[in-house]
Amino acid sequence: MAKYIFITGGVISSLGKGITSASIGKILESRGLKVTLMKLDPYINVDPGTMNPYQHGEVYVTEDGAETDLDLGHYERFITASMTKFNNVTTGQVYNAVIAKERRGDYLGKTIQVIPHITNEIKERIKKVGSISGADIVLVEVGGTVGDIESLPFLEAVRQFGLDMGKENVIYIPLTLVPYIKCAEEIKTKPTQHSVGTLREIGIQPDILICRTEKTLSNELKEKISLFCSIRKEAVIENKDVASIYEIPLIFKNQILDEIILSHFKLISRPSDLKHWEKNVVEKALSPKHKVTIALVGKYIALQDAYKSIYEALIHAGIANDAKVEVKKIDSEDIQKYGPKKFLNDVCGILVPGGFGYRGIEGKIKAIKFARENQIPFLGLCLGMQCAVIEFARNCCSLNAANSTEFKPKVKYPVISLLEEQRKIKNLGGTMRLGAYPCKIKKNTLARRVYSKGLIYERHRHRYEFNNKYRKLLSKKGLVFSGVYPKENLVEIIELKGHPYFIAVQFHPEFKSKPDKAHPLFKGFIKAALEKQV
Repeated sequence: MAKYIFITGGVISSLGKGITSASIGKILESRGLKVTLMKLDPYINVDPGTMNPYQHGEVYVTEDGAETDLDLGHYERFITASMTKFNNVTTGQVYNAVIAKERRGDYLGKTIQVIPHITNEIKERIKKVGSISGADIVLVEVGGTVGDIESLPFLEAVRQFGLDMGKENVIYIPLTLVPYIKCAEEIKTKPTQHSVGTLREIGIQPDILICRTEKTLSNELKEKISLFCSIRKEAVIENKDVASIYEIPLIFKNQILDEIILSHFKLISRPSDLKHWEKNVVEKALSPKHKVTIALVGKYIALQDAYKSIYEALIHAGIANDAKVEVKKIDSEDIQKYGPKKFLNDVCGILVPGGFGYRGIEGKIKAIKFARENQIPFLGLCLGMQCAVIEFARNCCSLNAANSTEFKPKVKYPVISLLEEQRKIKNLGGTMRLGAYPCKIKKNTLARRVYSKGLIYERHRHRYEFNNKYRKLLSKKGLVFSGVYPKENLVEIIELKGHPYFIAVQFHPEFKSKPDKAHPLFKGFIKAALEKQV
């Protein structure tokens, strides 16, 4: 039977519950245990697929095509388990399921209430992840902050879960803030005391406490927290600010967090082995030999989380090339207004990510033209590939009016267009081409050299595709179609010959990059950028 760990929030958000959960998963996996994670999200949306990136941040896509919270990306980067549609549960999904059961008559005429029907549905979904994953330990991150109205049904379900499963099979870990007040030069424990106090009012007594802090916690402070929160002193774990998030598993390991957890569960496992992680991830991330500047030309650069997996994939590629990757974030609307030279003259690589809508598109196209003409390594992702096609069609094939039907429905040269099956779709949520699809790669191409294989599987999230009517013309002018989805003959990868590194893909390779296994496209991109710098 699986053991369960519940990680809850404190008085404010953005403390890093996702990274904390993933790091706990990492240290437990290093002990030879099979681990999986799941996220309980309190918003009423069924999934984040229709949410604005400025509202939610990145939408992470799993192999099976689920649009999920970005924390599932952290989970997959830290541990070996793959996430699925079952690993992210939202309030919208729970209420949808309960209402559907009521309409079918499954409840036999009963009055449907938050307790027990909503909480039972939540508990069933938690148990289902434990069952289908075959994991020894399931880590469950509860979104939101303690005391939020939206989170209360999840916290109540979590409380009941402990009673159902037995104390020896469940651990509660709040992540709380211990702020440093600079003007008073004091570290304050009151936010942590209030967080734990609110949890205890709900009926949850924490077993372990993880404290986010800028400063090292003294023994006296740990004793104070231990006393006021009824938690053993050794179970008060410091989670101090670090240069790299990949240090956190080592920090937890040094405070014997894994031993505390295993002791509670009465589990015996092999000794921890994080040497590979420490040497090949953390040390290389903290002490790289080289440095390179990459421009990310995007529409949502004001929010760090909008391109979270891309930033992490660039870090991973830097680790693989023993380099620190400095990302120059450039709003594509600025390039549209002022031209690319002002912003891109000092970079060694240009990355154009995905997105939706016409705003800033002409700036992306100008940036791609600048990369093509000036032999600057270029990587285009999803919409970035579509913009690269539009740029090539306009400037190399004399199709001056070329565009996507997403931006101009009655365009003269629709080099990017909506698939026939997408034209009939009315609902926006969950209806794009989502999840992993096969891609066949041609021999003697950059893509083949990068991947070192002829068949790959990559994750998608888009509605529009390259229009095959223009493949012959663009190919004749020098655009190489090096990757294709064989079943429907859809273009997946394009590239240019005679360029140091110009490649763009219809999928999202950033979702499959890990710190100790950089994605080949990103790894090759940073390698080319370093060579450009020399």
